[in-house]
Amino acid sequence: MNIIQTNNIELAYDSFGNDNDEVIILIAGLGTQMIRWTVPFCEQLAARGFRVIRFDNRDTGCSTSWGLTRHMSLAGLWAE
Repeated sequence: MNIIQTNNIELAYDSFGNDNDEVIILIAGLGTQMIRWTVPFCEQLAARGFRVIRFDNRDTGCSTSWGLTRHMSLAGLWAE
């Protein structure tokens, strides 16, 4: 696992295959960790000549988590 930092956010990612190959970025759905894309699946894509990148979205897995956020009602949002 690797970490890239930008704008005070750390994103965890893995990369498979040759850095010079065409890239496939695997984006998991909201709240899903990169492990949704299994290592064998990523390795199979890499074996077909792709560089495969999978990552943890913010607030999931090993990426920066901002913790609980303040939840407001619709009326509260309207008041602000």
